[in-house]
Amino acid sequence: MALSLISKCVLLLCASVALAAKKPNILFILTDDQDWHMQSMQHMPFLQKYLLHEGTLYANHYCTVALCCPSRVNLWTGRAAHNTNVTDVFPPYGGYPKVVREGINDDYLPVWMQEAGYNTYYSGKLWNAHTVDNYNSPRAGGYNGSDFILDPYTYEYYNAYMSRNGAPPVSYKGQYSPDITAQKAYGFLEEATQHKEPWFLTVAPIAPHGNIVLEPADMYEADMPRYASRHAHLFKDYKIPRDANFNPEKQGGVAWIKNLPRLNDTVIAYNDEYQRARLRALQSVDEMVETLVKMLEEKDLLKDTYIFYTTDNGYHISQHRMHPGKECGFDTDIHIPLIVRGPGVAAGRVSEAVTAHTDLSPTIMSLAGQSRDDFDGVAIPLEYDKEDTEIAQTRHEHVNVEYWGMAIPEGLYGRYGNAGSDIGFKFAVRNNTYKGLRLIGDDYSLYYAVWCTGDKEYYDVKLDNYFDDSSLHSSYSIADRPFKHIVNRLDALMMVLKSCKGLQCTDPWGVLHPHGGIKTLKDALTSKFDAFYQGQPKVQFDACELGYIREAEGPQQVNVFGDDGAHFDLRSQPSFKYQGHWSLWT
Repeated sequence: MALSLISKCVLLLCASVALAAKKPNILFILTDDQDWHMQSMQHMPFLQKYLLHEGTLYANHYCTVALCCPSRVNLWTGRAAHNTNVTDVFPPYGGYPKVVREGINDDYLPVWMQEAGYNTYYSGKLWNAHTVDNYNSPRAGGYNGSDFILDPYTYEYYNAYMSRNGAPPVSYKGQYSPDITAQKAYGFLEEATQHKEPWFLTVAPIAPHGNIVLEPADMYEADMPRYASRHAHLFKDYKIPRDANFNPEKQGGVAWIKNLPRLNDTVIAYNDEYQRARLRALQSVDEMVETLVKMLEEKDLLKDTYIFYTTDNGYHISQHRMHPGKECGFDTDIHIPLIVRGPGVAAGRVSEAVTAHTDLSPTIMSLAGQSRDDFDGVAIPLEYDKEDTEIAQTRHEHVNVEYWGMAIPEGLYGRYGNAGSDIGFKFAVRNNTYKGLRLIGDDYSLYYAVWCTGDKEYYDVKLDNYFDDSSLHSSYSIADRPFKHIVNRLDALMMVLKSCKGLQCTDPWGVLHPHGGIKTLKDALTSKFDAFYQGQPKVQFDACELGYIREAEGPQQVNVFGDDGAHFDLRSQPSFKYQGHWSLWT
């Protein structure tokens, strides 16, 4: 009897050890073009109930490329776009063929998770230019089970084509695409839970992306998203927030943006309805969130599962006089939702830590007990139980923002021009290549960018003010240092980030000051560094290319501060004369 009792105790102990060692499951929900600044999350009651109230919202989370395919590559690799060299949605600079050509199909998160012992599943949109013709040449790598939405039908809400596990595409004409994606996800979750291995399930509906018809080419259509009939009655009184940036009477900005005409009443009414349609399209996603959480509850898996909720990029409609779209460096386009619920993650908490999509693969790999030395990001603190100010001290304060290519306005008037006016967008704006920097400290919140046109822009988010060369810089300061010294530091920081790799991307000040002591903009503003930063090379572009071409992007190296307070060049730099201008936006 005693031996039997001991044996039972040993078995219980072994079971407890095995349970403690079990890797967590991961459910990743990825929407398409979901905004933060037009209150989309506030219109998703189940998202609030099951994730916002039961998890942590990361209030300073950003994508680094405001376009879906390069942003998703950034997310699934943990590498900056200038290192993945996937910078567009279609070839030659982006899309699935470019993903394959760059070797990413065999070297990204789902492959790594399989190597870590996970079963992996995917339902919905994976890449652009992943089509009914190339879906199996080669098959998308890294998934035990998959049902991919395929081009050219990806953005047709009632005409999806999907390939399951590499099989020939099946038409779902007449069925609502986000609902189909959800149903596939429920099936994969059932399948995943039948196995003893931990699982990683990604669900990627197309909502709230606009409805785009690409095939046949002469029938091209780009309009507001479609929504299920059960949601048609919702949000009829909603209007886009009329903040200071909404269709401003006085337009500032640089490059093509400064010449935008004001949107007339017809376009504004259309844009309000466009955003209502986006909110309605998100309701199917909201219902899916509830169903997935309830399935996990019924299976007693919530305690073992991390749930991530985010989107690929943000969205603007009417801000800065713009038609619906993305691809810009404004917070509307790059500041996006990130919510995490899971073991040890505080419920109902808002974290002020500065995070980016580059950090998500390192975070998920860390949960899987794995690490890599080629990440340009760093794992996000999910279980940090101290004050947010202490979190900020353990992390960098910057986000590396970059974009190459065109700005493509969406919606009827984005494509055909303002109603009642012969002035407006027609198709796309080419010179939209820029390098950006988002910086959030204890008492400053900044966006700084250099465009391929030579224009520069500096925006103080807290003051809601852009500065141009007519602004009174003498009245502006950070840490009691004047405007010119602030900009010199930002130029140098951006020079590091434009071609950084690995730790250079998370500690760019350490590149400039290899002997330590400088971690923030405020640290770098010490007056003894003024001459050093004044003599730094500047970010510039030799041409407005449509993709990342390193040879067209000017200097690549920075000066490094020396032991004796002097500085030296890593290599000789070409001369640079600034030809652009500053911008002031109201």
